[in-house]
Amino acid sequence: METLKEFIRIMDEQTEIALATNINKISNVRIVNFYFNPDNNILYFTTFKNNDKVKEMKANQNVAFTTIPHNGEAHVKAKGIAYISKNTIFDLANCFIRKIPDYESTIDYAGESLILYEIKFDTATVTMDLSNIATIKL
Repeated sequence: METLKEFIRIMDEQTEIALATNINKISNVRIVNFYFNPDNNILYFTTFKNNDKVKEMKANQNVAFTTIPHNGEAHVKAKGIAYISKNTIFDLANCFIRKIPDYESTIDYAGESLILYEIKFDTATVTMDLSNIATIKL
């Protein structure tokens, strides 16, 4: 398995992650759309400004995620640090829309109410199936 190649393919094709946060020893998980930029190895996602995950990530920036496969078992999982991006959703709108065409209506409707987050991570586990699992360093 060419792990880096499969990592990039999965991050490009899959559109959702299950994002896990933890505050006061209480874990929470939710599904969010994402865009991964392979040029800087940053995963981007948005959330509404008053959402609980904003409060949770402010208290504890350590997060974990796994991509959500819709066909087969292939997925990526990683742990990283989430922080508010210096960019806005409008700066990355074309990237999100190219990946998730329906996201354009979300940006049009709620763009001003969205915060763009970045997750920095340096290792990821790539699972193709139960026999092909590898960890890569980015």
